[in-house]
Amino acid sequence: MPSPIPRPDDPAAVLRSSPHPRAAAPTVLKIVIAGGFGAGKTTAVGAVSEITPLSTEEYLTEASTDVDSLAGIEAKQTTTVAFDFGRLSLPDAPTPLELFLFGTPGQDRFVNLWYDLARGAVGAVVLVDTRRLESSFTPVSFFEDIGLPFVVAVNQFDGAHRYHPEQVRTALELPASVPVVTCDARDPNHVVGVLLTLVDHAVNNAATTSRAGHAPSTTLQDA
Repeated sequence: MPSPIPRPDDPAAVLRSSPHPRAAAPTVLKIVIAGGFGAGKTTAVGAVSEITPLSTEEYLTEASTDVDSLAGIEAKQTTTVAFDFGRLSLPDAPTPLELFLFGTPGQDRFVNLWYDLARGAVGAVVLVDTRRLESSFTPVSFFEDIGLPFVVAVNQFDGAHRYHPEQVRTALELPASVPVVTCDARDPNHVVGVLLTLVDHAVNNAATTSRAGHAPSTTLQDA
């Protein structure tokens, strides 16, 4: 893993106060990639990481048969047991960015670890597999509960039915303020697009909070 770069206590505040940072000083942001078991989190991190991703995947065994349903993803052989980590630099973005990407394990039993991974993050991407939509409710509820801005990205698996993003919004009972987009987690351009959508959403969310006269929450900003 590369040497860590110090992050500000409030990453979103940096974006608000520094609209024109020098190209040599990109804004460093931590982003969480979440979603249900088998939604494509490891694939998404690996698709865009400019370093060899840190992956903590282990082979599925018979011991997990009763707790990790493979319905709809029978070909899956491994699962993340801690987190994935990747890094992506976007020097040509309107605000030059360096993104630290943390992929969560998907199973509900790892929710306590999600709190640690979300600490200090500017926002999260929730990857959705419409073949197993029920697995998306826990991560959506998690980020709603902790107040972390998030976007929903529908990962369009081969052979899966294509739903309009607004149909997914309705099914997940998402407010209009949460962006819902489609992507192919294997395609670097798609994943970059989702990440930029999240950053834009986080900035707008911070600006709205500021205009309302509320101080940004620091509950998860002390990593």
